[in-house]
Amino acid sequence: MDYTYLGRTGLRVSRLCLGTMNFGPETEEKDAFRIMDAALDAGINFFDTANVYGWERKGWTEEIIGRWFAQGGSRRERVVLATKVYGDMDPNDGPNNRGGLSAYKIRRHLDASLKRLQTDHVELYQMHHVDRNATWDELWGAFEVAVNQGKIGYVGASNFAGWHLAIAQAAAKEHNFLGLVSEQHQYHLLCRLPELEVLPAAEGLGLGVIPWSPLAGGLLGRNALTKTGQRSARAQETVEKNRAALEAFDKLCKEIGEPQDVVALAWLLENPAVTAPIIGPRTLEQLNDNLHTLEVKLDEAVMQRLHEIFPGPGKPAPEAYSW
Repeated sequence: MDYTYLGRTGLRVSRLCLGTMNFGPETEEKDAFRIMDAALDAGINFFDTANVYGWERKGWTEEIIGRWFAQGGSRRERVVLATKVYGDMDPNDGPNNRGGLSAYKIRRHLDASLKRLQTDHVELYQMHHVDRNATWDELWGAFEVAVNQGKIGYVGASNFAGWHLAIAQAAAKEHNFLGLVSEQHQYHLLCRLPELEVLPAAEGLGLGVIPWSPLAGGLLGRNALTKTGQRSARAQETVEKNRAALEAFDKLCKEIGEPQDVVALAWLLENPAVTAPIIGPRTLEQLNDNLHTLEVKLDEAVMQRLHEIFPGPGKPAPEAYSW
């Protein structure tokens, strides 16, 4: 396994991050245990979850991870654990526990996550979305308390714009606080908009970028063009919109002898701004397929073909659209 530092911190994380969103709704607990054990044995030490995962039964995924930790065997000690706060957990808990961020909510939801996860701390606590109604004075005050209590190690963001990252870090500096260390963002061959501002901002501020949905919800996965009856109408519309590119991608992958998911992940790992894409295996087989990515190195010719098939903005802003 290859490791890198999470942003400008001294925390070392694996180049693949194990996403757990499927644990519970899609993957039974015993199978989730096997996947986590296999990932840890393979050297993946970076696990990502969120308090809302489990969806109809929010908190379910965190509970599964907590029971896995409870088995012992230094499982908790070997994992860099990340979870998130923002979503509505229980509408019956009153208006201050609905979607958003506040010092009131952060304290309560953090304690609830720790209880479900059966741990006294998480290494990375992430805001699942920006809350335009919460001031950074309030947020950094709440997170600083949690850090000082030893409940969280670092603070991360998810789904922030580049200017959100800049404002957050400027406010953190005024508080003499480390601020953000990472940004979790949708980024893949079919979605290269982050190259305009989010990736440059993250690099400039020393934040690690953690791409979510690196396979575009399976559209960059194996046999994506033949799974017509297995996806939503919206996903199928995306396939038809990008059919020419996906067919060219399929052809390129066959030429180099690697499956689409491996190439899509390897492309992300070539970007120096990327810390670790989040993989979301539902089975052990899918985990092993993902692990093969670390053995693949894309040469310049393949990278150029990928840029031609899935053209990005070309340059960061403003050069992408101005002089």
